[in-house]
Amino acid sequence: MTKTFSLHRRVRSVALRNQLGPGLITGAADDDPSGIATYSQAGAQAGYGLVWTLVLTYPLMVAIQLVSARIGRVTGCGLAKNMADILPRPAVMAIVALLFAANTINLGADLAAMGSVGALALGGNEHVYTIGFAALSLILQMFIPYRRYANFLKWLTLVLFAYVGVLFLVKVDWFDALQQLVMPQLDWSRSATTIVAIFGTTISPYLFFWQSAQEVEEIDAEARKKALIAAPHQAKGALARIKIDTFAGMAVSNFIALAIMLSTAATLHAKGHTNIQTATDAAKALEPIAGHFAFALFSLGIIGTGLLAIPVLAGSAAYAVGEANGWKCGLDHKPWEAVGFYGVIAAACGLGLGIDYCGFDPMSALFWSAVINGVIAVPIMIALMVVASDRRQMGRFVISGALAVFGWVSAAVMAAATVVMFVLA
Repeated sequence: MTKTFSLHRRVRSVALRNQLGPGLITGAADDDPSGIATYSQAGAQAGYGLVWTLVLTYPLMVAIQLVSARIGRVTGCGLAKNMADILPRPAVMAIVALLFAANTINLGADLAAMGSVGALALGGNEHVYTIGFAALSLILQMFIPYRRYANFLKWLTLVLFAYVGVLFLVKVDWFDALQQLVMPQLDWSRSATTIVAIFGTTISPYLFFWQSAQEVEEIDAEARKKALIAAPHQAKGALARIKIDTFAGMAVSNFIALAIMLSTAATLHAKGHTNIQTATDAAKALEPIAGHFAFALFSLGIIGTGLLAIPVLAGSAAYAVGEANGWKCGLDHKPWEAVGFYGVIAAACGLGLGIDYCGFDPMSALFWSAVINGVIAVPIMIALMVVASDRRQMGRFVISGALAVFGWVSAAVMAAATVVMFVLA
């Protein structure tokens, strides 16, 4: 009986792991150094006053990521290709250009933050670390087969729990945190930009393109899988798997974000460290307050999540540019088989490296890249919802009901937050 139960438990565990993939990686990549910087600044500046944003964004990000994944799985094509089929080409190219620009800034800021933290934790020259991280990520994307690389990224998501470890090392005022969650008291004139940054780093355009493209990669990786529009009999299992994967992935993303915000609120804000200017400041400020182990965990998280996010940032830009121009795309291809696709990845990494030498403050660049993502997400989300509602692209799988409502509400909330930020600026 015991052996039977143990076998049944192992089978369920394997089945659950098989359900998790693109959504889990996407959710984890959401907590990149840009996200860590934004959540740290929010916790340091507002204490527990902005924890409510993570509760609000969870259903919205789940909805928009479900729509993105559904488009890829139903059509067998990424978002840019689907947009190009129904939207004017100038509009599509403008969206792709905005995405590439935002991703490059985000990627460069992530690399610079990783280099800075690497030098802080291990000693040495931060530029050398930055170049090393960029080269490692580029080599992995170009020369590791997709299936093996996807598994590597899936396991790398475990590094996020370093921030849960930090949470256990600090003293959180749970009553105050819960009170601020239910009845937040905000100075909107000071918090509007931070709120847009939180929305922008939580509901980020590059995540839409990445999860959709990874659903296409999943189809290409297994001969039995087909686009649902051509094989509707696969829909029940495929859409159920996407739902489990996305709900779980976004839950991990917001749980880690909440841990970061609570940790910095309980330490930095409580001690008056409300103005974080660099990644080094954020990590060093934790050490005397929460101890060396907390500092080490915080540093590990920045480097680990950066290694997870860089391929997602560069890859999503490459999928968008390649699909919009009709190029061969996909991490399953060798670099010489998809020159344009891998060329965009290399260009994004190269331009991102340039940011490291431009004198920009890494933490400020990370924060403002989140704000930029929040602004450009609005037109991209509208275009995404138009595609998902078009029967020519989606056939019988057009979105409807709660998913359609939450998808449009996500776009509306992002637009409203952006307008408020500009009005109060």
